[in-house]
Amino acid sequence: MMLKGKVAVIYGAGGDVGGAVARAFAREGAKVFLSGRNLRKVEAVAADIAGRGGVAEAAQVDVLDEQAVEKYVGDVAAKAGAIDISFTAIGISHALPQKAPLLELSAEHFALPITTYTQAHFLTARIAARRMVTRRSGVILTITGTPSRMAFPTVGGIAPAFAAVVALSRTLSAELAPQGVRVVCLMPNAMPETETIRENFERYALATGLTPAEYQARLESMTHLRRLTTLAELANVAAFMASDQASGITGAVANLSGGAVVD
Repeated sequence: MMLKGKVAVIYGAGGDVGGAVARAFAREGAKVFLSGRNLRKVEAVAADIAGRGGVAEAAQVDVLDEQAVEKYVGDVAAKAGAIDISFTAIGISHALPQKAPLLELSAEHFALPITTYTQAHFLTARIAARRMVTRRSGVILTITGTPSRMAFPTVGGIAPAFAAVVALSRTLSAELAPQGVRVVCLMPNAMPETETIRENFERYALATGLTPAEYQARLESMTHLRRLTTLAELANVAAFMASDQASGITGAVANLSGGAVVD
């Protein structure tokens, strides 16, 4: 059990990605504190983990509310004694326009993913790291996507948002690693198992004149594996990166693109 005795805080835990990573952390022995804006969904994940013998607690937290996150992290630290892992997996695809060619995009819609993703990762990382550095121990995981490195049309502000998360992660590592806190950014390819990606495939396919299945096939053909990332693959890598077995890895992007992005 790679994470036995660890305490993990996961934001956006009611979503497909957050839920999968939460289950993997719990399976590996971590006590997981799960949060999100939709308490019902977060509670469902916590109940599933508990039903499998894990330890999980659910809470409703708006990751963009600095005071709410500060209070939540403080409460978790007081209850659990420490915070070893912080992971943010929020999504805002529902708030984005159906088509997003840059020449037609409003400034507001362009900036929305950039400000949301960067602020969410910054706030959660900073608040957790302030406690981690006092113990000179901890791991902060962030998440990006292949548009941070590849050129896709009609994705609006998503690509610069993902690139900004990568840059933020590297800067955090440069500042925090000397104080014992590692920072690793996860980069999966699109995961068709998730509701968000299925919705995005419909949106992007419509904009490019393809069916969702054709759009997915096009993305699959761009990988070495000829397939896209699975939730299980992402969750397993997240658990490894959060563990002491990955103690030499920081300031890095864990490339799960299947060869779509070649480092």
